[in-house]
Amino acid sequence: MLAFKLAIKNLIGAGLRTWLNVFVLSLALVMIVFQSGIIHGWDVQARIDTTEWAIGGGEYWHDNYDPYDPLTLDDGHGLLPPELSGLYNDGQAAPVLVTQASVYPEGRMRNIILKGIDPDQKIIKLPSSQMAGDTSVINALIGTRMANATKLNKDDLVAVRWRDENGTFDATEIRIAGIFRTNVPEIDNNQIWIPLDRLRKITGLEDNATYVILKQGITSIPTVPGWIFKDRDSLLSDIESIIKAKSIGGIVMYIILLSLALLAVFDTQVLSIFRREKEIGTYIALGMTRWQVVRLFTVEGAMHSVLSIFAAAIWGTPLLFLVAKYGFAMPKATEGYGLTIAEKIFPVYALGTIIVMTLIILITTTIVSFIPSRKIAGMNPTEALRGKVQ
Repeated sequence: MLAFKLAIKNLIGAGLRTWLNVFVLSLALVMIVFQSGIIHGWDVQARIDTTEWAIGGGEYWHDNYDPYDPLTLDDGHGLLPPELSGLYNDGQAAPVLVTQASVYPEGRMRNIILKGIDPDQKIIKLPSSQMAGDTSVINALIGTRMANATKLNKDDLVAVRWRDENGTFDATEIRIAGIFRTNVPEIDNNQIWIPLDRLRKITGLEDNATYVILKQGITSIPTVPGWIFKDRDSLLSDIESIIKAKSIGGIVMYIILLSLALLAVFDTQVLSIFRREKEIGTYIALGMTRWQVVRLFTVEGAMHSVLSIFAAAIWGTPLLFLVAKYGFAMPKATEGYGLTIAEKIFPVYALGTIIVMTLIILITTTIVSFIPSRKIAGMNPTEALRGKVQ
C-alpha cells in the first residue's frame, strides 16, 4: 500500500511527462481495438452480404463445375435431378445455368460469364424480378461494376454471342433491364444475368443447371448423385482466408504501436532513475530495502498502464461508439479489388479482444518498468545520496 501511495504521488508530481506516457499508451490501446473492430466488422458484413446475395443456405455444384476454371463450363452442367427439382418447385432452391459468352458494347468485345436464373426466385437478394415482363427481347441484369466496365446503362441494347450445346456460335441483342448495386463482386464482375428459361432455350440445354442455390435455413440436405453439396463454411472459405491474412498484418501493426508506447515508458523509467538517485538513496537510508525501492519504481511505471486504461475509456469509448454507429467509409477504389467490401464498414468490437489487449498492456508495462528498476538493487546508499551510482 505504501508503494502504491508513493507511486501515485510521484506520478502526479512528474506532471506532463506522466500524462504524455499515459496518452501514448491509451492511443495504442484505442488504435488496436479500432483496427481489430474494423477487421471483425468487415468479416461479419462480408459473410452476411455473400450469404444474402450469392450463396444462400449453401449450393449444389455439378461435379464437373469449377468456378475458378472457365474451361469446365462446357461440361459443368447437367439435368436437374428430381431431388433438386422438388426443392425448386417448393421454392426452396434456385437453379443457375452458367455459360461463356462475349458482349459487344459500342463494338468492343468483352468476354463474360452469362448466367441464367428464375426471375421469380426469392432465394437470394439479386433483383431478378426486373428481368420479367416483355418477352420480345431478352431482358438482362448487370451489376454496377459490370456497367462501369462496359459503359452500359439501363434500357441499352447490346449484342451477345455464345455457343450452344453443339458448339455452334449464335448471337442476339439483349436489353439491360436493370442495374443492381452489391458488395459481392462474385455475382457482378464480368457477368450478365438473364432469365433461366431463355438461357436454356438459346443454348439448347433444356432443364439443365450448373449449380443450385438453397434457401437459408433449409435443414434437409439430400445426397444427390453427380452433384456436390457445398455448405456455407466452404463457400465462405475465401473470405476467411483473406480475413486471416489481414488479421496477421494487424498483429504486426499492434506490435509496432505497443512497442512505441512501451519504449516511451522505458525511457521515462531510465530517466527517472538517473535523475532521482538521491531520492533512491534517501529511501534506502530510511530503512527501505533495495528490492522495496525496486518494487516502488516498478509499481510507478506500471501505474502508467492503469491510468492509460482509464484515459482510453474516457476519450476512446465515445470515439469508437461513433465509428460503430456511423461506419468507417472505405475508399472508392476498393470496388475494383474483387473483394466483398461494403462502402462503409461498421466495426464490431469483441469484448475478448479488449480484455486481452488490456492485460497485455498491463503485463508488458510492468515488465518494461521492472527492467530498468533492477539497477536500483545494485546501488550503494552512500553513493546514491551523493548522486553517484556504483
